[in-house]
Amino acid sequence: MRRVAPGHVIGSVSAGALALLLGLAGCALVPGSVTPVDEVEFTNELAIPPLAPSHVVDGTRVFSLTAQEGTTEFLPGVETRTWGFDGPYLGPTLRAERGERVAVEVTNDLDEPTSVHWHGMHLPAAMDGGPHQEVEPGESWRPTWQIDQPAATLWYHPHPHGATEKHVYRGLAGMFLLDDDASRAADLPQEYGVDDVPVVVQDKVLDDAGQLELSDDGSEPGTLGGTVLANGTVGAYHEVTTEAVRLRLLNGSTARTYQLGFPDREMDLVATDGGLLDAPVRLEQMRLAPGERAEVVVRMKPGETTRLHSFEADLGGVVVPFAMGGNDEFDVLELRAADRLAPSPEPAWDPSLHAAADALRESDVSVTREFDLDDRRINGRTMDMSRIDEVATVGATEVWEVRSTVPMPHSFHVHDVQFRVQSIDGQAPPPELAGRKDTIYLEPSRDYRLLMRFDDYSDPDVPYMYHCHMLMHEDGGMMGQLVVVRPGEEAGSPGHAGAGHDTAGHDGGGAAGSADQAVAPASGTGPRYVPDADAHQGHH
Repeated sequence: MRRVAPGHVIGSVSAGALALLLGLAGCALVPGSVTPVDEVEFTNELAIPPLAPSHVVDGTRVFSLTAQEGTTEFLPGVETRTWGFDGPYLGPTLRAERGERVAVEVTNDLDEPTSVHWHGMHLPAAMDGGPHQEVEPGESWRPTWQIDQPAATLWYHPHPHGATEKHVYRGLAGMFLLDDDASRAADLPQEYGVDDVPVVVQDKVLDDAGQLELSDDGSEPGTLGGTVLANGTVGAYHEVTTEAVRLRLLNGSTARTYQLGFPDREMDLVATDGGLLDAPVRLEQMRLAPGERAEVVVRMKPGETTRLHSFEADLGGVVVPFAMGGNDEFDVLELRAADRLAPSPEPAWDPSLHAAADALRESDVSVTREFDLDDRRINGRTMDMSRIDEVATVGATEVWEVRSTVPMPHSFHVHDVQFRVQSIDGQAPPPELAGRKDTIYLEPSRDYRLLMRFDDYSDPDVPYMYHCHMLMHEDGGMMGQLVVVRPGEEAGSPGHAGAGHDTAGHDGGGAAGSADQAVAPASGTGPRYVPDADAHQGHH
């Protein structure tokens, strides 16, 4: 086995951030929070994002999305300037089946470049919608790919280099639901918007004029707002007409971590980022960092009311958690049960017919990589669009050892793959982290081993991203670039193949670059392969 060593790691917080943290630490006896959330009346019906229309052309299901400006009435009588897809705020829910080929016609009606990243999707790098696939104002982009992964709650959002936080904060986001044989046959609530309900949880700062305000003062881990939205609705309620309701929860915030649950009942966790668990897990609370998703089933009795609540968030060993949202506690969504409820089965499902092929096996690991995250760097480096940081081989199973070296929140996301959490500090993960994941909260100074496989797609020129999903951190440089190549192929030159890059006929996703065309990574950056003295033991 090969082990990939990190570069020099700067394990300290930047001078400005350190001064801020030390100053706040001196206030550690101050009770409560410096980022409180406003109390509201739950009098507004939960907005349900519409299912996006589509049509099938030559075997491809075609959707369309237009990024545009608009206004949204978050507060009564106040028109807040917002951005959305096909509307003033957020976007429609796209839905497709495993095995379908899809295309999305993306049009940019904004006055600045944006992109659309399909978060959690397995697809060619040139279709991924990252910073190399930005769409200029007035232009369009039409990515297409084959859906080949388990049923899951995914989402889409912009990923323009250095501006992701701004674009997501203004409202550009939506869900992308995948179905398969297992999810279709499952004993789970299935009627979209009725007992199968998308819930995009976000927080905002509204200024005195009711306009969105995004802080740029460097406060960690970014803007923590006092106004909490569910699908863009303040003080939202949902009328429940069945004995059980399935909530597809998405943390669509740019910085805040939520600790979601119900004060008066438990819930069944049935799926995480990448799809259904092996079996339901009964929980009281579920931590969700930015970018993470969870599907939970909540049981109700006729005529009762309960509220989805965010408890004080367990942020791990962060310094001054009260200044990072850790002490904030508030209601998110009210559920109101009708006087008569239709019956709902207990959650249950059988494995997919694809389960064996989808499985990740530790015995297949051939490469281990290390990633240390500090203030705004990964392995001591900030993002460089022209530099390839890591090179993987298509079909390879790898372990990524990831660690946050500073006492502040980080949320780690890897494009293209769904990983399994092998261990945390050498111990098996808790049941709620045992499913397929693409994003994970990193508690400071803990070691996370993530098992993943780079299937199907290779492209030596167009990279996937890995980064912190606390978007101020991402925009500040906490991101790296990974290309997937064929065996014996070298990395090419990122940046010259953008949104229109043609991947046809190249192993499902990449143009084969010859050795004399390849551009080596910059001096002092990855990948650097180090012989593993213990390779004969199989893996670490």
